[in-house]
Amino acid sequence: MTERIDTLPPPLPARDPRGHKGTFGTVAVIGGCAADHPGKHTAHTRMIGGPALAALASLRTGAGLARLVMPAPILDAALSIAPEATGIALPIDDAQQIIGHEAAAAIDALLQSANCLLIGPGLGAPENAPGMQAAVMRAVGQDAIPVVVDADAINTLAVIPDIHRDVCASMLLTPHVGEFKRLTAALGVNAPDIASGIDAQCEGASALAGFLGCIVILKSSATAVSDGVRTWVHDAPNPALATAGSGDVLAGITAGLIVQHTPRVPAIPRNPDDGSATLFDLACSAVLIHSAAGGHWSACAHATGGLLARDLLDHIPDAIEALRT
Repeated sequence: MTERIDTLPPPLPARDPRGHKGTFGTVAVIGGCAADHPGKHTAHTRMIGGPALAALASLRTGAGLARLVMPAPILDAALSIAPEATGIALPIDDAQQIIGHEAAAAIDALLQSANCLLIGPGLGAPENAPGMQAAVMRAVGQDAIPVVVDADAINTLAVIPDIHRDVCASMLLTPHVGEFKRLTAALGVNAPDIASGIDAQCEGASALAGFLGCIVILKSSATAVSDGVRTWVHDAPNPALATAGSGDVLAGITAGLIVQHTPRVPAIPRNPDDGSATLFDLACSAVLIHSAAGGHWSACAHATGGLLARDLLDHIPDAIEALRT
């Protein structure tokens, strides 16, 4: 049994008034889809907005730099949504899928300059996509910097045999209920039916975190965060957040906090006894910030629906200031 904790994460420190872009870290967002992936999406589906939203969310969280790492044909479109980011184009094959060894080489280069990888937004279905699988394996197999694994990168883990043997990174998973069920079934993790309530959600998040040696942010109307030893729940439902792109924003917030508040090398949690934030603490803080941003929007709009994920971006800085020392 893991410990269920109710305390809030420690306050975020004040921002260094003499800091610069390098001080506040670099997030690399790997995602986007330029190809038709049979079995999940309709023909010629393009997914561009998710990575752009994640990059913007990381910058709104205070990251100094964001890099969009995307298939070459759609990179410029994403940069038009997030012009504050810089772009790295991934070569594609005749099927418009990313080329595995090229993506792996790009990730290796990013390990020298980025402080966190965020992989998955809009990446596309993993079936019959060896290049995508190679990229995800390289991201979770390195141990230089933390990696946030979101959306279709989680689904990719579910189709790679024995992937748990290859995970070396300090990894944070951000599954929703469907992604969680798919991954735990593929891995053979004994998880309860998380639809039965918060206790089952906590048990499931803890089981997956313990199996993979990672941190799990299990998203539903309530959100459970677990590192396999302790589990924290944020139970403040807001139906406005049930909208496309909301999870991409949460992933971007998480990565934005990581690059500012964890050491780069080695990518290990800080000592909880020194008062600084661990990766677990930062995951909890990200959930609070995301929820507060949604709450601010609902209060301003006097609405419980109709939120666009991009609307959250303007409310992130206020939510962060409320968590500072």
